[in-house]
Amino acid sequence: MAKTTLMAELEQLVSEARNPDTMQIDLMSSAEILAAMNAEDARVAAAVRAVLPNIAAAVDRIVEAFKGGGRLVYMGAGTSGRLGVLDASECPPTFGVPEGMVVGLIAGGDRALRHPIEGAEDSRDEGRRDLEKINLTAKDVVVGIAVSGRTPYVIGGLDYARSIGAVTAALSCNPDSAIARMADIAISPLVGPEALTGSTRLKSGTAQKLVLNMLTTASMIRIGKSYENLMVDLSVSNEKLAARATRILVEVTGRSAEEAEKFLAASQNNVKLAILMALTGMDAEEGEAALREADGFLRRAAAQHQPRAAS
Repeated sequence: MAKTTLMAELEQLVSEARNPDTMQIDLMSSAEILAAMNAEDARVAAAVRAVLPNIAAAVDRIVEAFKGGGRLVYMGAGTSGRLGVLDASECPPTFGVPEGMVVGLIAGGDRALRHPIEGAEDSRDEGRRDLEKINLTAKDVVVGIAVSGRTPYVIGGLDYARSIGAVTAALSCNPDSAIARMADIAISPLVGPEALTGSTRLKSGTAQKLVLNMLTTASMIRIGKSYENLMVDLSVSNEKLAARATRILVEVTGRSAEEAEKFLAASQNNVKLAILMALTGMDAEEGEAALREADGFLRRAAAQHQPRAAS
């Protein structure tokens, strides 16, 4: 794309505009800079609140995909791509889901997580190829992430996803963006110009992080990954998580920490199963069957099986 054409495009983007409230930021003290940034950050939650219906629509489609054996796939470049990879990578330990159920793709590959890859975001074909590499299917949901809403890598990916029948969503911070127009669901929190012009890792990045948190967390809750507001499908993979698992068991069941650890051992550190065993008196095999019958929802399984008297 010719430089003059690209400059003209950027001039139309809210995310590239100059912020009238921070024109003197280079003359400010440290405290004044931070106060100005904080005032801008305060706008982010309201911008996300305004698009909650769109986020909910995306969550519903993601839940359908998960129940049908599909995946959630994030794709973006630069900060947007890194945020998608971050959110995807946190799902297995937080919700006990297999790696690959939520996928994060970044233009330029894993090296781009730490290093800028020149021109990586400029190829539509690369977006398509990255989705082909993970064998994208019509069962999947693809969320294209781009503050500008015009990143060629993301456009190429969304175009390919649509061509094979996958559900598509676009997360951008500009109104009526290119990716918003082509996706099934457009999520466009309008946070306004950045405190430092064009540095979209600031408010725009924060808005993206909030939305991505919502997409995965709400979807996981909807498929039974919580009990009340507790994470009961977490992966017990380190000492902190082991302590958290014990604490959750104590909180839900009223058992002692020592008893909780015994249930965890009997369930092979399956927190949800250990809780059900402690609540109902079932053994591991019975508990697994009860959870399957309840589609993985612990509250439902516990309600369907009365506690047994201690023998």
